[in-house]
Amino acid sequence: MTDELWQELADAILDLQQELRLQGLWAQHAPSAERLASSLPFSVDTLSYDQWLQWTFIPRMVAIIEHGAELPSSFSIAPMGEEAFAYLGRGRFALIEILQRIDRLASKLG
Repeated sequence: MTDELWQELADAILDLQQELRLQGLWAQHAPSAERLASSLPFSVDTLSYDQWLQWTFIPRMVAIIEHGAELPSSFSIAPMGEEAFAYLGRGRFALIEILQRIDRLASKLG
């Protein structure tokens, strides 16, 4: 069961990457090291939420999945996505569903 959940989480991360691309939110170039070094949640002071997902969250999740590391004990990314992607109108729904799926899977695995 646990292996299946880890695979579902890996699939959800891939779905997130794909949906960010489909929405035109996938950047070709990384932000500067200074912008990536923010200590605030979601790097709200230096990155947009889609940048944080692409350059911080997704790489960390891939590393956790690949190395079988422990997930953070407190995990909730969908609410921030609801706020950050509101400007997308109906386009946000697929992104929010994926973020909610990641939250659910992480809570089961945490």
